[in-house]
Amino acid sequence: QVQLVESGGGSVQTGGSLRLSCAASGRIFSIDTMAWYRQAPGKERELVAAVTSGGSTNYADPVKGRFTISRDNAKNTVYLQMYSLKPEDTAVYYCNVRTRRALVTSDYWGQGTQVTVSS
Repeated sequence: QVQLVESGGGSVQTGGSLRLSCAASGRIFSIDTMAWYRQAPGKERELVAAVTSGGSTNYADPVKGRFTISRDNAKNTVYLQMYSLKPEDTAVYYCNVRTRRALVTSDYWGQGTQVTVSS
């Protein structure tokens, strides 16, 4: 099993910054994609940003230019640096890690961390 521990959420005002971290531990053979999702009240969970094992990244349109995803493979950790935060960024943010062993992939989720942006 793989455990994910998230940290870094909190409350900020519009224009503020936060950095989320997610560390994976446990029986990890190979981590493929690491990603951040978010879910606002009454809305479906949506992809925010993802980074592959090769370092390629992709971002949801609303966060392009404001958020940066990165990973430290030696620490099995993924980060999400968030700048110029807006009230619409308010949500619970979830870390997602996809592992791969041979042809089998598995998805793991963090417990979620609340990000609140006030106007």
